Amino acid sequence: MSELTHPESEEAAPGLTDLERSILDFEGRWREHVGAKEEAIREQLELTPSRYYQLLGRLLDGREALEYDPMLVKRLRRIRDQRPALR
Repeated sequence: MSELTHPESEEAAPGLTDLERSILDFEGRWREHVGAKEEAIREQLELTPSRYYQLLGRLLDGREALEYDPMLVKRLRRIRDQRPALR
């Protein structure tokens, strides 16, 4: 998972676990990966896509994730908040 490491140090997100940081890093960079996102989730994070999205959803509500990668978290929150309005 070293290729998914955020450029800032672990001290930048003391409340996040390694897995949580990896999820945020992956979500910020997944378009760089060849193939389906679900396959990359399984291969690189060793999670099912369902579990990945559960954890990502919880992360988006936390202050620690916002401090770790504010642009990504704000963008994902905006997307998430717009989805119910589209239904």
